[in-house]
Formats: sequence, structure tokens, C-alpha cells
Amino acid sequence: MNVGGGSREDDVMMDINTTPLIDVMLVLIIMLIITIPVQTHSVKLEMPRDSVAVQPTEKPEVVDLEVDFDGTVFWNGNAVPNTGLLDEYLRGAARADPQPEIHLKPNRLVKYDYVARVLASAQRLGVTRIGFVGNEQYMD
Repeated sequence: MNVGGGSREDDVMMDINTTPLIDVMLVLIIMLIITIPVQTHSVKLEMPRDSVAVQPTEKPEVVDLEVDFDGTVFWNGNAVPNTGLLDEYLRGAARADPQPEIHLKPNRLVKYDYVARVLASAQRLGVTRIGFVGNEQYMD
């Protein structure tokens, strides 16, 4: 140990050389990274099979369901005065075999709340074939 003022070259150096330790640690880290198994995240999906997917013989009925800017709902162009009548229409569509395709076209200025109520009613009553049309009006 070098204590004191003078420095001579004959003195023994008592400091540890850390370079080999760092080299060993780097090699161990690389070996650890190589040996860690690759983790794959998978999502189970039920995909349709060719034998199960049979094309329907007849095209389902198409229902145009529009929601105007003030929340007025139109079923095939006819205004629906209350939610009870809309529920009856949706219930009838849910019971039909095959279910009709409901094309929902909300007005660009309608509040989301009105559209969400229509979608919630359709889901609650068992309508499964519903989709949005007229999305090109939102592209600007």
C-alpha cells in the first residue's frame, strides 16, 4: 500500500485490476441472453373451417337504420317515434332467421350518446349482424 508523499516505482501496487472482472461479467451476460428461451405470446382464435362455413342460399334482408343529427332514429326511412318501438323492431330482427343485416348510418353531427343507445339496445336484444355504413363522411 502506498501511503505517504513519495512515489517510487519499486512499491507494490495494491489496487485490484477490474478489467478481467468486467470481461468475465460481459461473457456471463451474453451467455445468459443466449440461453433465455424466446417467449411467444399467442392468442387463441376460433377460425372458421371450410367444411363449417357454408354459404347461405338466400341473401338476408337489409335494414337501413339511420340516426339523425338530433337523435331521431329512422328504420328503413320511417321515423321511429320512441325507444319502445325501436326495441320491437330490433327484437323482431333478432328473432328472424336469418337475421337481417342492419346498416347503421349515423349523421355526422349526431352526438355519440344517441348512437351508443341504439347499439346498446341492439346488443341487449340479441342483434348480431349490425355494421356502420357511410363512414366516408368522416374522412375529411
